[in-house]
Amino acid sequence: SNTVNIDCINGIGKSMSSFAFKGYLKGNCMKYLWRYDYKGKQVEALQKAGWYLNKLTEMVTEENS
Repeated sequence: SNTVNIDCINGIGKSMSSFAFKGYLKGNCMKYLWRYDYKGKQVEALQKAGWYLNKLTEMVTEENS
């Protein structure tokens, strides 16, 4: 479920530095953008890329405020 995914991403974030976690989020954005044309689930892949980008944007916005 979605709640499990959110709990997981928060756990991942707490397990590493802010710098490392931002790299993780960026890497996932890149992964889903890279493969959206190849895996047959284009919209789903783009939505996942967007989710990771939104999470990264939230983090950077919070850090810069």
